[in-house]
Amino acid sequence: MFRKTLMAAAAVFAIGNTAQAATEITWWHAMDGALGDVVNQITEDFNASQDEYKLVSINKGGYEDTMTAGIAAFRAKNQPNIIQIFDAGAATIINAKGAVKPVQDLLEANNVNFDINDYIPGVRYFYADSDGKMIGMPFNSSTPLLYYNKEALDKAGVDVPKTWQEFEAAAPKLKEAGYTALAQSHSPWIFFENFMSRHNLQMATANNGYDSTDVEILYNNEALKDHWQHVKDWKDAGYYGYYGRAWGANQDAFVQQQVAMWIGSSGSFGGLRKSAQFDFGASTLPYWEGTGDAPKSTFIGGAALFAFSGHDAAQDAGVAEFFKFLTKPETQYYWHKETGYVPITNAAYELAKEDGYYKESPDAEVGITQLSEEGGEWTKGYRLGFYVQIREVIYREVDKIMNGEETVDAAFATIEEEANGLLKRFNDTYSN
Repeated sequence: MFRKTLMAAAAVFAIGNTAQAATEITWWHAMDGALGDVVNQITEDFNASQDEYKLVSINKGGYEDTMTAGIAAFRAKNQPNIIQIFDAGAATIINAKGAVKPVQDLLEANNVNFDINDYIPGVRYFYADSDGKMIGMPFNSSTPLLYYNKEALDKAGVDVPKTWQEFEAAAPKLKEAGYTALAQSHSPWIFFENFMSRHNLQMATANNGYDSTDVEILYNNEALKDHWQHVKDWKDAGYYGYYGRAWGANQDAFVQQQVAMWIGSSGSFGGLRKSAQFDFGASTLPYWEGTGDAPKSTFIGGAALFAFSGHDAAQDAGVAEFFKFLTKPETQYYWHKETGYVPITNAAYELAKEDGYYKESPDAEVGITQLSEEGGEWTKGYRLGFYVQIREVIYREVDKIMNGEETVDAAFATIEEEANGLLKRFNDTYSN
């Protein structure tokens, strides 16, 4: 229904002066496969909706490839108008002086109404500055969810765990029923960053890095280390499957029904509907009852769109017009249905509810409800330089914990030392 409405609106808006050449704006992104197809469709829809601008979307590889290409292009003064930057890379582009125009300023300068409260709670401030001004436009926003095999849980006679204490009670029964109880993908995002957010624990000094590049990581704390000691114990007991750092390897164990539950992204929902040949559900990220101030809302994952500086007013106006189109309820609803990523605005969420989408697919709503849970002092996000490299340190040390090469205490001491070294180097590079 709304897809047809969107196209009908596009046809109406396309009526106008076609004699004048459209202003071209370029968008570099990291979406491939089915996600890339949806990006291309949104591009086509925007171009059909008006004749003043022509949006050209170009895939530049994965997240890191896209960011690297964007930085190189900016240095060469050949940057695109829009670039997609993932969560861990946000600090780099935001702290590169003069690299981007804050999306809030861009929209307001081009008479596009902007109110940060129009966005769902979990996405409002992750890509904002310390004063709450939105710098990047949230795009493919996700949150970690617990996916579960309904047949496996029924066979074991257990309920979906809401807490890690409930998981520990269910895990032996799932093992007895022939399943590894749990696997998860992306340890840094889920079992580090979102552990801290879910329990409302401070992740780094300087207001989680929002107030300064002079910052230190706070991962070497008893709550997080205790969690990882439990994870190691679960693995040793056969309750936790660790299939290395590759996202797909851990997801595949769930799809192949070796693992009863898998923690992945809300953005995985669309793909799982196609690949999983069994009835599955989705639930919120478990938490430790009694730890911190849990349960609180989680950090978003995914990426945002940033408007590069160095372009003329006509192109900037085109970027603002595209962002206006992108945040239309119909556009966001289409993106949400096709991909599994959450709609970033309250209006799009309401549209999905009014259309009955969550009656048809109730699990598709779980990510939004989790991001709409009560927040706390430390749940808005983080802003840490060279965090891509810090994640690599975490991956390496998690491997060592899981393989029995290092104790949890030793691994976390290394994470703290190397992470703080990287943060210092970032501060030395970007603070002047």
